[in-house]
Amino acid sequence: MFAFRLISYLPLWCLYILSDSFFILAYYIIGYRKKVVWKNISCAFPEKSPKERKKIMREFYRNLTDSFAETIKLMTMGKPEIEKRFQLENMDLLRDLLERKQVIVGLTAHFFNWEGHPLAVRALVDERIEIVYQQVTNPFFEKLMKTLRSRFGGYLVEKSKFQRHFIKYRKHPRLIGLAADQRPNREDQRYHAKFMNRETGFFEGAEKLAKRFDLTVIFSEVHKLKRGHYKFTYRFVAEPPHDTREHSITDQFIELTEKNIREQPALYLWSHNRWKNSN
Repeated sequence: MFAFRLISYLPLWCLYILSDSFFILAYYIIGYRKKVVWKNISCAFPEKSPKERKKIMREFYRNLTDSFAETIKLMTMGKPEIEKRFQLENMDLLRDLLERKQVIVGLTAHFFNWEGHPLAVRALVDERIEIVYQQVTNPFFEKLMKTLRSRFGGYLVEKSKFQRHFIKYRKHPRLIGLAADQRPNREDQRYHAKFMNRETGFFEGAEKLAKRFDLTVIFSEVHKLKRGHYKFTYRFVAEPPHDTREHSITDQFIELTEKNIREQPALYLWSHNRWKNSN
């Protein structure tokens, strides 16, 4: 932990030199999960030429290794630099909902840099952010991620404990952040939908939560402006009274995520085998 914190005091341009080295290692030498990445990109973009897909793949590995450097830097990055590097658009939407004492469900997907996004919101907008996360099996990295994610306040809830935690604090106004593109286990797959040209299983916990407790749902759209600079734009997904049709919120999340992927294809986490247990 101490070594990572020490490294994080280096300027980001210096950490990017390390990132460049890791990129060469991951992309050209080791070929980290290259078969999975190529298959995922090829299935998602059958209309693109092999040359175009290869360009997306190469840019993805750049973003992947850059995200490691950026995440280390986030351990000690101050608010002025966070404000310079992370643009938060339409945040009056979030402020207004919190001022009205509402509990908000915030849906996002695994776009780079997903660690910087909630940190920026807590540091620059409001600390009433609750992140639902999946526990890392390695104790060292579990501690590292919890240390990083709890900077500037906020609260972390492990996924298996969320239901009980929510019932206890259901009247506390806050933004509950959920990475809704997590791959469910086969036994948890209740809903399948077309996602990037393949049948895909989805958790519907966010939809059930919102409809049962009349919560507003928002989505964060992600764009990379240049190296180390991102823009996150908040948009409404649904608000009470909710559409009574099944899967209405999940379907809209899928639509918004696909749109974001098509606009910024190299920002999505293609090395995660999202479709492993899908039909």
